[in-house]
Parts: sequence; structure tokens; C-alpha cells
Amino acid sequence: MTTSNTSTPSTATNHEEIDIRRLLGILLDHKKWVLASVIGFALLGIVYVSLATPIYRADALVQIENATPGSNPLQEVSNLLGEKPPSLSEIEIIRSRMVLGQAVDLLNLDVNVTPVTLPIIGTFLQRRGIGRPGFAEGWGYAFSGESIAVSEMPVADDYLGQTFTLRVQDSYTYDLLDSDGDLLGSGKIGQLSTFLNGEVGLRVTSIQAAAGAEFSIQHISRLAAINSLRSRLSVAEAGSETGILDWSLTGPDPDATEKALNTIADIYYSQNVQRQAEEARKSLDFLNTQVPQIRDQLNRSEEQLNEYRQSKDSVDLSMETKSVLERIVNLESQLNELEMNEAEISQRFTKSHPTYQALLEKKAQLQRQRDNLDKQVKGLPETQQEILRLQRDVEVTNEIYVQLLNKVQETKIAEASTVGNVRILDNAAVLSVPVAPNKSLLVAVAIIVGLIIGVAGVFLRALFNRGIENQEQIEELGLPVYATIPLSDEQSKLNRRVKRSSKDQSRSFPGGLLAARNPADVSVEALRGLRTSLHFAMLEAGDNRLMITGPSPGVGKSFVSVNLATVCAQAGQRVLIIDADMRKGQVHSAFGTKSENGLSDVLSGKLSLEQVTRDVDDIDNLHYVARGMAPPNPSELLMGARFSEFLTTVSERFDLVIVDSPPILAVTDAAIIGKQVGTTLVLARFQLNPVKEMELAINRLKTAGVEPRGAILNAVERKAATEYGYGYYHYSYK
Repeated sequence: MTTSNTSTPSTATNHEEIDIRRLLGILLDHKKWVLASVIGFALLGIVYVSLATPIYRADALVQIENATPGSNPLQEVSNLLGEKPPSLSEIEIIRSRMVLGQAVDLLNLDVNVTPVTLPIIGTFLQRRGIGRPGFAEGWGYAFSGESIAVSEMPVADDYLGQTFTLRVQDSYTYDLLDSDGDLLGSGKIGQLSTFLNGEVGLRVTSIQAAAGAEFSIQHISRLAAINSLRSRLSVAEAGSETGILDWSLTGPDPDATEKALNTIADIYYSQNVQRQAEEARKSLDFLNTQVPQIRDQLNRSEEQLNEYRQSKDSVDLSMETKSVLERIVNLESQLNELEMNEAEISQRFTKSHPTYQALLEKKAQLQRQRDNLDKQVKGLPETQQEILRLQRDVEVTNEIYVQLLNKVQETKIAEASTVGNVRILDNAAVLSVPVAPNKSLLVAVAIIVGLIIGVAGVFLRALFNRGIENQEQIEELGLPVYATIPLSDEQSKLNRRVKRSSKDQSRSFPGGLLAARNPADVSVEALRGLRTSLHFAMLEAGDNRLMITGPSPGVGKSFVSVNLATVCAQAGQRVLIIDADMRKGQVHSAFGTKSENGLSDVLSGKLSLEQVTRDVDDIDNLHYVARGMAPPNPSELLMGARFSEFLTTVSERFDLVIVDSPPILAVTDAAIIGKQVGTTLVLARFQLNPVKEMELAINRLKTAGVEPRGAILNAVERKAATEYGYGYYHYSYK
């Protein structure tokens, strides 16, 4: 138990290492695919950033200052707490419809005019300043330097957001088309032209475009234009509680973007000044209503004092009473000023506001002092009390009246000299370099995406294409492997030349035999090893017939058949190759001949064996029978007695008969042929046929009563995945 537990982690680790190395090997094997994906996406990224419309940004800097002391006399109490400028509130004001709506109206931003350019590259040509070439005269596209100016476009609500097309006729006239391309009418520059029974109006102020150029015109709702402008505007405070706001506005047109940001700044500055002046004006209105009332009250107080003195023969105040009177007048004056401030503040704040609370606290303190003085007054003689009261009313009212007159003058001065608390530090300026798209970043992202997709594609292909990669996988199915044949680069070239000659019937390519053209090829050496193995394996067979089949098409049966036959013939054996794939057999292509006059003609009784048996030039002892004309019933022909007689005859005349059969999983022909041959080999192609497919092919043969003698692994490649994972067991000796 101890030994087993100790070895398990090691085994798991080894498997993990093998898997990781295999993944690395797969990437190395398909590095061209990954590189192609990276290059492809990089090119797409470069094309995109070249064609994408650049976005520019305009910046401005604005300062929100503290209110100027004394600019509004009724706000002195509100400054007691030393509050900071309300930057957040100002930011919301800047982004409000009150400010942005005026910018939309002034700049006519609710009317969108867009030139109709060439697809994909039109905007690129415009940015590069490429004008209309001579061959493009009359084209319905606008080129660089062509534009129109629209001052107004009143439309009914039903046509808000609908796109119209303006087609230039000449420098003074134009046609207007609807979204379906139907003509709505014509207009002239400078005139307000109406269309659709007056539902749509348009005033074009200038046309600088060739005849035929088209422009898209759209009148969007004012709210949509404001929201669009707001989405491009960014306002943030520079630092913490600095009162300095950093503005930025983005857009495709640098000049229009700069103009729009300057316009917004001017509108905000103007409304700020107007707001400050409005506060002073409201204060002045309040003071003007108080002055007549205080003047009347002063007159009444003076009359009452004079009447009382006359009735008492001009009573004078003592020195102590005068001192008390002065203190009372001073307190009343302060209380009255606080009451006026309270009347102003109550219009802007609730009683819970800190500023309001500070004023009430100050007022309560003064009232307590006044109450103490009232107690002193009650100790005076009755005549002194009355004269003190009347004298106090006169002096307090007079003091209030003088203060009001002074405040009226101060407020008038404040209103006339209002400058607001906003200062534009930096006017809008556009950066010369676009802020979007970020070309280097987008290209880098495209390269990364290409790398990810390339690697993912390679791994997915490897995941779903788990073909056989080593002979151990076949041997686990209970079938010995007689040979592993490496992929031949020379044979790949021969196959391409044979395909070209087969497409062009006027030419033929003789000599598609690798064993004859390059006897030292590694594939041919592997076939010589197969020849040796077959020599001993077929000693136990009942005849000299060998069938080579495979699970599916394209595994290389014909290649193995003709080249194995060639090396056997070179060893002195009389060999016959039979192309039993009467549907799509290609044995004749290896010899540069046609498929006519072959096996199907013998089995149908049209030709004799001697008529279809062909010799191979330059290779003694090698003969072959082509497939013949494709019959409608190849399986029935193979099941007939003529095929059995044919095999018996050729077995007597030749030392070795190799039958190239169709794939067993595609048709039943291989099972029929296998019943009449002594030796059957199943061919699998490297990384093409999965193990499950190979197992199914073997079972299909066994079900038909054909016992495969062994297998061949064909087209084995030296790949990093198999080298790291399973090893590469072929060697050459030169």
C-alpha cells in the first residue's frame, strides 16, 4: 500500500508533464497557422485604425471664485461660515439644458449634415485631402473640399430624426430626396424652401460641391442634440476643493469642437454674471419697498415726540437716560439690520441651514441685551420713561432710514459692477493629435486577439482531430503493426503533378512511382521493411494474395500498394497490382495512364485478362490492372464467379498479387475481396484516422469473416507534438 501511494503522484506528474509538452509541441507544429492569424488580425487592426474617423479633444480651464465681499450687502451673514465654492453644483449647471440648450441653438447642432462618401475609404480620402478625380464627375459622392452650409431646417414632429438626401445640381440649386430616394422638390441657396406640404423646411446658405454630390441631412430633436453634446462634454474639478474646473469636449471636427466648447464657456459665463446681477436686483427691489415705510414711520415718531414735549413743556433727558438711550438705539439698529438680512436669507435657505442658524443666534443675543436695558428703563420716572421711549423711536427709525438709503446706494453700485464669480483661465484649444482611436493600442490588441484565436484554433483542431499518432495505439486494438511509413516530401510533389495532369486531359505525367524515382527515400526504405515482414507473414497464408484497405478515403492505399509492388518486383518477384476500387481507384495515375480497359471490363466479360494486364516500363516483373470504366454495380461484380476465377488465374501466373481495395467503412467491397485473399492489411493515416474509426474498421472486417493480419501506419510526420508526447521512431541511414 505504501509503495502504491508513493508512485501515484509521480505518475500523475509525468502525465501532466507529457500533456504540457504535447501542447507546446502542437503549437510548434502549427506555428505557421498561429503566425498567419497574428498577421491577419494585425493587418485588420492597421486597416481599421487607418480608416477609422479620428476623434479630437478640446480643453478649457475655468475658475469658480468665492463671492466678492460686499458685492451684496444682504449676504454678509452667509459668509460667516467660510463656505467653499459649490463646484459640484456648478458642474451640474454647466451640463444642464439651460446652458447646453443655448449652445445647441446658437450652433445649430440639432441639424446634422453629413457628406455621402465612397464606401469604406470615403472618409479616409477626405482626411487625406484627395479631391474629386476627373473620372468621378457626376458621382453621387462627396470628396475632399466639398461641403454645404445649412442655417435652419424646421420640420414637423413626424419628421424629426428622419434622414433626407440633398443632391447638388449646381452652385445655386439642389434637389431634396427622402429616405427612399424619391424626389421631394428643388430649392435655391439663401431661400427657405418647403417640402412635403410645408412639413419640412430647409435653408441652404452655401454650396461648395460638384454637381451630383450628395449630403445626408437630418433634424433631430433638441433634447437629443443636447444629450449628444452632453455625452461628449466632460467637466471635472482639478484637484480637491480648488474651484478650478477642467473642461473637455470631443468630436471628429477639431474646429467645430473648439468652437462648441468656447460657446459653452461663454454661455456659462454670461448666465453666471446674470445670476449675480439678478441677486443684487432682488435685494434692491426689497430695499426700495422698505424705504417709504421707514420714512413714514420716522415722520410719525417725530410728530409724537414733539407733541409730548409741548404737552410737558419741553422735558429734557438726564445724562444717565441719554446713555441708556444711545445703547438702546444701537441695539435696535443692529436688530433691524439682522431682520432685513433674515428677510433676504429666508428666500434662499430654511431655518435649519447653518447660515440661518447663525443669524438667529446673533439676533437672540441682541434681544437679550435689549431686554436688560428695558429693565433699567422701568426704574426711571414715568416722564423720563415716556420721553425716552419717544426719543428712542425717533433715533432708531432715523438710524434705520439712513442705513436703508446707504444700502440702496451700495446695492445699485453692486448691480452695476457685477462681474460674477467665474473666470475663464484658458480658452478652448484642440490637441493636434487625435485622442481616438489609439492606434498603437488597437494594433496591439488586434495582435493579441490574433494570437489568442490562432492558439485556440490550433488547440480546438487538435482536440477534435485526435487521429492515431503512434503504433502503440493500434497495437492496443490487438493488431500488430507491420510498418510505419514516414511522409515523403518527394511523393507530395509527385501527387501534385499527377493531379495537374489528371485535370488537363491533353497531357499526362508518366512515372508517379516513388520507389522508381527515388529508391533511397525514407518511405521506400520503410516499404522494404514491410516487404520483409510480409514475406514471413504470407508463408502461413493460403495464397499469395494481399489486400490493402483502410477505414476511409485518402489514407494512401494506392501509394502503399504501387510502391510495395515496385520494391517486391525489384527483389525479383513477379508482381501484379489490381485496382479493385472500381469507383474511384487511382492506381493508373501512378503509371501515367488512363483507367479504361481494367478490372470492371474483365468482370463484366468485355475483355480478357491478357487484354487488361499492363506492363510497367523500366521496371521488370511489375504489372497492373486498372479499375476500368466505373460500373453501376461494383459490389455485385466482385461477388460474381468471374472475380474468383480472375484471382485464381492471376495467383498462378504471379508470385505476388496485391489488391488495392476501397475503404471498408465507405463500401462493402473490401469485405467481399477480403474473403478471397489470404492476407489483409489495414492502413491508417497518421493524425487522420481516430482510434475509434480504426477499431470500427477492424470489427467490420471481422464481422464479414475477414481476419486482418496486421496494420500499417502511413504518412508519419516528424512533429513536435508526437516527438514530445510519444517519440518518433523512424531513422535513416545514409
